[in-house]
Amino acid sequence: MADKDDQKKLVEERGVIRTEITEEMKKSYLDYAMSVIVSRALPAVEDGLKPVHRRILYAMHTLGLKPEKPTVKSAKIVGEVIANYHPHGDISVYDAMVRMVQNFSLRYPLVTGQGNFGSIDADPAAAYRYTEAKIAKIAIELLEDLDKETVIFVPTFDNVGKEPQTLPARLPNLLLNGASGIAVGMATNIPPHNLNEVSEAIIATIDKPTITIDELCIIVKGPDFPTGGYVAGEIKEMYHNGKGSLTLRGKTITEEVKGKDRENIIITEIPYNVNKSELIKEIASMAQDKKIQDISDIRDESAKGKIRVVIELKKGASADFIVNQLYKYTRLQDRFGANMLALVAGKPRILNLKQFVEEYISYRKKVLIKRTEFELKKAKDRQEIVEGLLLALKNIDEIITLIKKSKSTIEASEGLQNKFSFSKRQAQAILETKLQQLTSLERDKLQAEAAELKVNISELEKILASDKEVLSLIKKDLRHLMKEYGDDRRTHVMKRISELSEKELIEEKEVVVTITEKGYCKRIDVENYKEQKRGGKGVIGSGLSTEDFVRQLITCSTHDVILFFTNRGRVYWLKAHEIPSAERQSKGKAVANLLNLKEETITNVIAVKKFEDYLIMATKLGMVKKIDLKYFSNPRSTGVRAINLPNDNSDTLIGVEILKAKQEILLSTHDGQAIRFDESEIRPMGRSSYGVTGIKMDKGDEVVGLEILDTQNKKGTILSVTEKGYGKRSAVEDYRKTGRAGKGVINLKVSDKTGKMVTTVSVKNEDDVIITTAKGMMIRVPVDQMRVMGRATQGVRMVKMKESGDKVTDVVKVVEEDDKVIQAVQIEKQEEL
Repeated sequence: MADKDDQKKLVEERGVIRTEITEEMKKSYLDYAMSVIVSRALPAVEDGLKPVHRRILYAMHTLGLKPEKPTVKSAKIVGEVIANYHPHGDISVYDAMVRMVQNFSLRYPLVTGQGNFGSIDADPAAAYRYTEAKIAKIAIELLEDLDKETVIFVPTFDNVGKEPQTLPARLPNLLLNGASGIAVGMATNIPPHNLNEVSEAIIATIDKPTITIDELCIIVKGPDFPTGGYVAGEIKEMYHNGKGSLTLRGKTITEEVKGKDRENIIITEIPYNVNKSELIKEIASMAQDKKIQDISDIRDESAKGKIRVVIELKKGASADFIVNQLYKYTRLQDRFGANMLALVAGKPRILNLKQFVEEYISYRKKVLIKRTEFELKKAKDRQEIVEGLLLALKNIDEIITLIKKSKSTIEASEGLQNKFSFSKRQAQAILETKLQQLTSLERDKLQAEAAELKVNISELEKILASDKEVLSLIKKDLRHLMKEYGDDRRTHVMKRISELSEKELIEEKEVVVTITEKGYCKRIDVENYKEQKRGGKGVIGSGLSTEDFVRQLITCSTHDVILFFTNRGRVYWLKAHEIPSAERQSKGKAVANLLNLKEETITNVIAVKKFEDYLIMATKLGMVKKIDLKYFSNPRSTGVRAINLPNDNSDTLIGVEILKAKQEILLSTHDGQAIRFDESEIRPMGRSSYGVTGIKMDKGDEVVGLEILDTQNKKGTILSVTEKGYGKRSAVEDYRKTGRAGKGVINLKVSDKTGKMVTTVSVKNEDDVIITTAKGMMIRVPVDQMRVMGRATQGVRMVKMKESGDKVTDVVKVVEEDDKVIQAVQIEKQEEL
């Protein structure tokens, strides 16, 4: 009891109220949140305006800043707003007004500005003491009928004056100009739309109230941004659910530079809310960092509100791929997260397209009914006066006598009401009538006005009696808007903008990939080889250490996948374009670093365009395995096991080739044996298998060569080369076809003179081969200079070693595509065997 008395005493003495802090915090936070939601951040669905924008337009309306009047200083407008309507800072009001002027921010600007109101490069507007403004012509459509008791007026923040709670809004502003704002716990982001499409959708809904959202989507094709460009994405989802993610793209064209073999990319439109100058900086940075290549210069030639950003390309560069890279890596392609949230009767709601249209129709019906009621009341009041004046003219002599005899205006008014049954208003009007209105001409005017008022009243009553008439007025207003302000779409709606694939970002061109014995690889454009001549310094052999040499040379496309097989039977992936492009004198980059290899070495590299057919693998101990290429179509950064080799490292993978149906396989060994059998003898296996026996060998022997033989070519030959440079060419038919897992036949008589077998290569007359030695020596030998001889021979000398201890390490066949590349290599063509 004492506590209550103390609390009552505190309240009486100091105005202190005791309360639980958590309850007070909760109440205060909710009050603040609702204040932000309703009074600042979210637009009303009725007129599409936030309070600050509505107050700016109303203040300009009260100042009489009509479109046909001169502009006035923005400072005056801002002062009027913050003094009478908006109790916030002047900067926030001016910033809101600046946005209402910008034709790149609003699809249909509501304020006409004079002076610097900022730019699409995010240049700030001049201070409000320098700029001037007035109401834009289209904004009058929001204010029309404001003085006809069509909307509710509420007290201003200081209770001195009144302001409209919403504007009459003949213009469906919320969909036309959109809105964005962040409240407490919610946000809105409504994209702008085209006036013609929105108006047609409203008319269609009036004509067919059961119209579906899908039918409305046929009329409203999508958002229409003031900066143009392209839009795609979840447009239908946005119209159905009120939420959706949109993809925006800028517009580019390509121009050929006269007299030069190159093109320029011209950016003519950019995505909505993208800063043009920042976009240019972003592109320049990408070009400088080589993330986007082939850009030689970029400059901004924009003027008079039209965007023109020129991107100069290097000679031979593909404009399509550069544009795709710009979409991928810069804000030339941007996202717009639509959230169609607005205040409906003061409460936040997410609306779909039809609900937006229905809310507009419902609000406009109320406005038009209130306007009609106002006009009807005004017409009936005037009709009462006109009828009284006409009656007075009929009895003008008696009325004049009555007025003359009256001692006061009140006595005259009462006398008119009592004697002639005039109403109080009629009597007052008669007393205020001038003598000039007693002429017959004025009588005719009154009679014409009475007839006109009768017709008007009948029409107004007809409107109030029928919803159909009210809706027809809405349609009439919308057609007026389309005729007066309608324009073509600026933003092109695309069916879909898919994520750019890697192929779309990388220009497809022929490249050469080289892999050295020590595990270095590099990528060089074929064009770089073509620039050199046969007597040049060379490319492939240059930059290598003394004991390094090129083990594989692959001509492929930048879109191809390169499969790297290791000696431990694992496979790793790299796209050809991911292999570093190196200078001609560079040795390249270590494959181990590119692939994160550990204790493995690369044994085979294969370029794959499509994951079809099979792979055949051969191991040092004579095992073979056939596996479908589709098992390797899903790259993993850590690689996968391609063949399950023994854990004791007793066997290693020595060869991998692409295998098609009905081909044959030839295995050759270090000691000069070889076996030939059909691919059908090996069943396809999975990645976890080891394989089956391909050839049985004597102790100490090992497989050194794997060749795929084309059964369609009966004239094929096998070239065998030994460590000491001897080689011989034998017909494929000399290798008797046997079953898998046999000992095979003699391939070449190995001796101390010849050295052990290095490898075998399947060749034709038109082929050339390059023989590489441990000391880096490379010799190109045309196959047609070697006669075909029997299997069991030692062959002839193909390479004469220049240094002691040197030996042949590899033999590479020059395929048809490689021929235009290899001619650039420093080689010695042996003229005599």
